[in-house]
Amino acid sequence: MEAEVVVSQGRLMRRGYTTGSCAAAASKAAAAMLFSGEEMDSVRLDTPKGITLTLDVLDILRGPGFVRCAIRKDSGDDPDDTDGTLVYASVSIPQAEIPEDEVCMHPRIPSVEQLDLRVEIWGGIGVGKVTKPGLSCKVGGPAINPVPRKMITQEVRSVMEQYGYRGIVRVVISIPDGPAIAPKTFNPRLGIIGGISVLGTSGIVEPMSDRALIETMYTEVDSRKANGYNNLLVFFGNYGADFTRDEMKLDISTAVTCSNFVGELLDYAVLKGFESVLIIGHSGKLIKLAQGVMNTHSKYADCRSEFLALQAMFHGAGPSVGREIYQALTTDEMTKILKREGLFETVMKEVSAKIDFYMQKRVHGKIRTGAILFSNVFGILGKTAEADDLLALHRHSEG
Repeated sequence: MEAEVVVSQGRLMRRGYTTGSCAAAASKAAAAMLFSGEEMDSVRLDTPKGITLTLDVLDILRGPGFVRCAIRKDSGDDPDDTDGTLVYASVSIPQAEIPEDEVCMHPRIPSVEQLDLRVEIWGGIGVGKVTKPGLSCKVGGPAINPVPRKMITQEVRSVMEQYGYRGIVRVVISIPDGPAIAPKTFNPRLGIIGGISVLGTSGIVEPMSDRALIETMYTEVDSRKANGYNNLLVFFGNYGADFTRDEMKLDISTAVTCSNFVGELLDYAVLKGFESVLIIGHSGKLIKLAQGVMNTHSKYADCRSEFLALQAMFHGAGPSVGREIYQALTTDEMTKILKREGLFETVMKEVSAKIDFYMQKRVHGKIRTGAILFSNVFGILGKTAEADDLLALHRHSEG
């Protein structure tokens, strides 16, 4: 793989390649072996990013009129649950008798109409099935995104032309580990069942990419909009989801996860025409918004203790109490001190007001915003001005 090392966050890191590249490379290799009658141990693939990959061809199975093989996914230095997974492609002509385990789970995706060079792409075992609108794949079909579909079609057609084959070729993409990996991904929340998605827009995985997380968040928001929702319920992650479901007894099935990217979430909600955003989050994340910090990852900023110490002293605490809050390691410990000093309600009112101010500043007053801060120890700590009204909207939507 060429140009595989990049500088990210000040150090050298390895690029990887997407499940889409794996599917396209496996399809190309299987087609070439089918029409040439020869085996191959590696295959070259030109990715949309312009990087050429040379990938090992694994687990080859041949039969009359079909060939199946696999490419092993390599995510480089990007943390990814699909790293090391085998992505299979089976390429066959219509009259071939394919193996019993080569199950077509989902309807075919026809390539752009070209009758003498037609490629049909099917989803096999471990490729998710789309059940909700709003995604780039049709409801009822396999979760194979547009760029991977285009890559597969182009590679298989090029092989068909090379060997002078005219007619229909069927390609079945399978990921045997898909059902086990799927619960670790966003797919169940997007209405993709039974497996994972075949993804990738550039064909290359950039290491430690915040952009991948943001794009996933955008996909969730798009799905909610396509399903008719105008009011977004948002969590940072599992803490917010668990607290909202277990303690607040609210349905979280249509919520969106923003990770650390509050600013991008608010910007996109405005762009997509939502009416409101309600964030329910742990105080350790949400208090950062009170200082205008819209990316809550600790590598960017951590102003929690400074802000709470300052607000405590503004409302009567002495320097020793301010120092104690400043030196506390967790927001739960800071909350405990504020309660002890009788300053909790006053300070949290200021925190909520500042969060309100900065959220509205980010959206330029174009949509309603709200936030609810909680602690796993102390429960709900604070609410912005419109939080209860927005919460009531979500409860009403449950019926």
